Amino acid sequence: MEWLERLNKAIDYLEENLSGTISYEHAARIACCSTFHFQRMFSYIAGVPLSEYIRRRRMTEAAFDLQTTDLKIIEIALKYGYDSPTSFNRAFHSVHNVSPSAAREQGIPLKAFPRISFTISIKGDVPMNYRIEKKEAIRIVGVKEHLDMNVEECFAEVPQFWQRTIQAGMLPEILALLNQPPFGLLGVSTCMNGEEFDYYIAVATDEPVPEGMTEYLIPEGTWAIFECIGPMPQAIQDLQKRIVTEWLPTSGYEYADLPDIEVYSEGDQQSPSYRSEVWLPVIKKQR
Repeated sequence: MEWLERLNKAIDYLEENLSGTISYEHAARIACCSTFHFQRMFSYIAGVPLSEYIRRRRMTEAAFDLQTTDLKIIEIALKYGYDSPTSFNRAFHSVHNVSPSAAREQGIPLKAFPRISFTISIKGDVPMNYRIEKKEAIRIVGVKEHLDMNVEECFAEVPQFWQRTIQAGMLPEILALLNQPPFGLLGVSTCMNGEEFDYYIAVATDEPVPEGMTEYLIPEGTWAIFECIGPMPQAIQDLQKRIVTEWLPTSGYEYADLPDIEVYSEGDQQSPSYRSEVWLPVIKKQR
């Protein structure tokens, strides 16, 4: 699979630069997707955030250096990107539960995290209902939160943003503007350029922008739209992982540099029959 080969080449780049500077943007270019999508795919497939994988691998190599070379601890710290012994000691201890100096002693238990290699086993025993649709530009109005490109932090911050919006009583005001498809409350991630990440809680509308809200025009494009049934947020998180690990590798499509969209219908979000949608921006793979 080309898709899998590109991911493994991105891992090659990470491994070759454990003792140098690692650029998420460069790794994403190797994988032929945006920085945001690369981090998210990695987290879903590997089961660990990209930053944590790099930290574990660097501390694994640092432990080898401590036990097999005469390099000073500060030299090893600098080799793996740490400017001070304190920050290196903290990172090393978080992985090995011992200090770097103690790791030089014989008989000290240490942890080794091997290099990851992506292989995917696609079961196909549970169907995913989806459709491919090309959409004209969609104007949305609502509230937004500006986040950095750290996907791990975003997974925590986005639910907090939803909670703040609910507590502020904004959802009824936003929903009152809804008069265009898709008919539902939207969660929109605009994360195409690798530098900015704005997350919108909004609706599709042609109404004027009320005070305290903002608008955004989702560009025209093609989306793979997946049906999600089950309580939030677990059902949608499980579906997103399945899309990336099961559907995308064999679909003939790859990520497009367009916003990700979640569509939430009315109803009890904790109900086992609650319905929502995940819109994955896609383009056909180049042959």
